[in-house]
Amino acid sequence: MKSLLFTGWIATMLILNEASAVEFSTIEVAGKRVTICRVDVRKEKLQLFHRDETGQPFKNFERLTAWLQPRGQKLVFAMNGGMYHADFSAVGLLVSEGKQLSPLNLTNGTGNFFLKPNGIFLVSEAGALVVESSEYPRLRERAIIATQSGPLLVQGGKIHPAFKPDSQNRFIRNGVGIPSRDVAIFAISEAPVNFHEFATMFRDTLHCPDALYFDGAVSSLHSTELKRSDKRMDLGPIIAITE
Repeated sequence: MKSLLFTGWIATMLILNEASAVEFSTIEVAGKRVTICRVDVRKEKLQLFHRDETGQPFKNFERLTAWLQPRGQKLVFAMNGGMYHADFSAVGLLVSEGKQLSPLNLTNGTGNFFLKPNGIFLVSEAGALVVESSEYPRLRERAIIATQSGPLLVQGGKIHPAFKPDSQNRFIRNGVGIPSRDVAIFAISEAPVNFHEFATMFRDTLHCPDALYFDGAVSSLHSTELKRSDKRMDLGPIIAITE
């Protein structure tokens, strides 16, 4: 893994390793720092963790790390990856190791998850993808992992119509964007940003025509490369890479 540094809307690359499957970088969005993790899904296996074999939710990186250790695995990257109810059950679709753990949710409701269009991040044998939720049943590829969240930040190169550039609704936020089927780009802001700023970053700076919001106040990152393991709040689904 190699770390990169980007400043401003124009990315300036300081370090690059073409062979690296996981690359960390920092960019600025509206004067706010955002940490980026770029994953080559052809070379690195993304996993989705939610509950252990007894049905207990992992809730945090520390507990997941402890669970992995006797299994000979080490957590090298992790990020909260989807919204959840008070009992830590997923609000929408959840697929891990090809098995559906929670069904697709196409109902209407209040809150960010239901700010339509919402969407699904998935990885299949064909690569990574972000799709609008209602499109998922028509996909001809079988998801290895999938998580449903909302709203879609960017869909087909267009920013979600509900987002306003001057919105004062600012939170630390995280999400994922897809510049190509081979790559997933995970991002977490280090200071509060609004939806429009976060979506614009994915579209214009990271060149992702499709991007999905994961969450706000609970947004957390674990990285051995960055010597970082956030402990903001309890988590639901966790997207991770182990070695």
